[in-house]
Amino acid sequence: MTAADGADPRKERSRTRLLDAAESLMRSGGMSAVTVEAVTRRSTVARTTLYRHFHDVDQLRTATLERMLPAPPRPPAEGTVRERLIELLTQYAAAIRDSPTYLTTLAWLADDNDNSRAVRDSLRRRFLRNCVEPFDELLTGARATRPVTDEEASLVISRLLGPIVFVVLVGIGSVDRTACTRFVDDYLAARAPHLVPDT
Repeated sequence: MTAADGADPRKERSRTRLLDAAESLMRSGGMSAVTVEAVTRRSTVARTTLYRHFHDVDQLRTATLERMLPAPPRPPAEGTVRERLIELLTQYAAAIRDSPTYLTTLAWLADDNDNSRAVRDSLRRRFLRNCVEPFDELLTGARATRPVTDEEASLVISRLLGPIVFVVLVGIGSVDRTACTRFVDDYLAARAPHLVPDT
């Protein structure tokens, strides 16, 4: 929204400065570095102004992660469903390995409690949408039918992305194209009836 739309540009500037400071702190020191004191000091925005934008540090951290979350990889346009799934999953593996924001966001979402659940819901929805949309685009086009259902979305996340996240989080190895091929083949074996014959 611009000043012409009735928004106060000073409010937008102060919010941007707060988020810039929080992002810089998070990148250099992790989640615990993002405190009200550190953000107000780095942004030179008053504490009272911070609380006009964010109810508490939990909301500030959540908004910062939502802002930092990378755009999801896009599925390749050419190839069989299997080839395209392998390429897409390989891209995800590289993104999860190379972008700490994915793992930080997962840890932040997993650590919620009843008090923070509502604050983190928009981040949770965006994160899940980022995980599922590229697969939805690829598989919907392959079937030429409906979008991926909630059940299928759970399978995509658990069978395709879940093993990658587990390996990276636990630090038991790396996920390469060979591993991604194995995950895709397992997924297709379970979901083959819903896909076109070119898999």
